[in-house]
Amino acid sequence: MSAVFRLTDSTLRDGSHALSHQFTVDQVRAVVRGLDAAGVPVIEVSHGDGLGGSSFNYGFSGTDEMHLLAAAVDEAEHAKIAVLLLPGIGIKEDLIRAHAVGATVARIATHCTEADISQQHIGLAKELGMEAVGFLMMSHMTPPEALLEEAKKMESYGADCVYVVDSAGAMTIDDARRRVATLKDHLECQVGIHAHNNLSLAVANSLAALEEGVDQVDGCTTGLGAGAGNCPTEVLVAACERSGYQTGVEPMSLVDVADDVVRPLKPTQGVIDGDGLMLGYAGVYGSFLLHARRAAERHGVDSKEILLELGRRQVVGGQEDMIIDVAVELERRAAEAQASQL
Repeated sequence: MSAVFRLTDSTLRDGSHALSHQFTVDQVRAVVRGLDAAGVPVIEVSHGDGLGGSSFNYGFSGTDEMHLLAAAVDEAEHAKIAVLLLPGIGIKEDLIRAHAVGATVARIATHCTEADISQQHIGLAKELGMEAVGFLMMSHMTPPEALLEEAKKMESYGADCVYVVDSAGAMTIDDARRRVATLKDHLECQVGIHAHNNLSLAVANSLAALEEGVDQVDGCTTGLGAGAGNCPTEVLVAACERSGYQTGVEPMSLVDVADDVVRPLKPTQGVIDGDGLMLGYAGVYGSFLLHARRAAERHGVDSKEILLELGRRQVVGGQEDMIIDVAVELERRAAEAQASQL
């Protein structure tokens, strides 16, 4: 029986956040080799913040992402290799280079209310003969009807699929279900879901999306990803098999990849600690976690307070500089409170 949906594993892109963007060529080869053999149809490889993300603001890559991408393309016998690009971080030339190396799927990501900035990049992907996927990040921040209007823009630009992206892991099951259902009811292109696990709902949200007919679903092996991690690919596949959804992926082979290849890269991944939970509770972008922890240590404040304040300010991807601003302000408040007690 053919797969009910198409699975994309983004361990080698979203997982880059968890490893501070230090993937090596050998690690990429090992992960791609295992996922490809297990039958995963699409594997995403990029800096955690997408093509061109290696920078002071987002964290420098240990290895040039084009070298990692070339290794993935060389290693994959069956899987398509995908890249992520955020307009304003990556540029059109980055996508042209990635295509020349061998990437065939371009995932173009914008904030959920800013789909209009994706037009040039989706158009370029189609000109290059790539599959174009629209990624509406932080989808919890806008209601389903408004999200649909942004999705329609991406569809009109030529997107083959548009994703509901829970970048903060803030969606409840109902949140995910309503957004996917709304897009499925009104778009002609495919619809996808990308779930994070900060509220421990990533698999449940993905299954709810499948009940609404979602066409593409993302996971990261062992959940390796930003914040408290992503929907764990091996758990998703096992849950789908038990629920009657055909994945086209061999569950036991995927478990071996998880235990033998990916888990040793970061054995502590998958534990939803207080900071990880705060991301989902406050609705803060997952990649802010490590930056918030570093700022908390530097300024002697509580990282959870930083995340809660970022949530109150409704910060979005690309506003990482606000983390330091918040930490400095919290440090000042604490000093003033202490002084008033003297």
